Amino acid sequence: MKKTTLLILLFTAFSILAQDKFKTSSAVVNFQASVPFFEEVKAVNKLAIIVLESHSSTLVCTVVIKDFQFKMDLMQEHFNENYIESHRYPKAVFKGKIQKFDLKEVTENEKEYDVVGKLYLHGKSRAISVKALIKKVPDGIQIISNFPISVADFNIEIPYIVANKISKTVQTDLSGIMK
Repeated sequence: MKKTTLLILLFTAFSILAQDKFKTSSAVVNFQASVPFFEEVKAVNKLAIIVLESHSSTLVCTVVIKDFQFKMDLMQEHFNENYIESHRYPKAVFKGKIQKFDLKEVTENEKEYDVVGKLYLHGKSRAISVKALIKKVPDGIQIISNFPISVADFNIEIPYIVANKISKTVQTDLSGIMK
């Protein structure tokens, strides 16, 4: 009985230490496309999914477009129907590799990593490279990243009448704690 209990404890401890996949479904993605002197264009999505596979240094982030919340309903409607066309392109996905990543080196001190991958948005795919701050927190692994998205790169058309009121480059922030 003692041997069986000891074996179960060892296997349980090993599986916890050997965890190589961290994930969350409550990451936050903010975007801002405002220009000075015009109405603020920004939204937040608190339901983004992030998966980190530490053994392969793979990072995947998936965002359901309709989950972005705006202050004004009309702005949200235009975003989904006219600009991003979320009925045709319901998700944005980033798949990439964290360069020189080793889970054993992740501590409570933030460390900056280069992340190289592809962003799939609005039916287009673009290679991008971003910086990410990663650290260990009591609840798991925290990641914070900021990256600009050019609307032209993803063939997102902004009507002429509002073209000077919306930035051509959208500032996007990602943050989440993966367990």
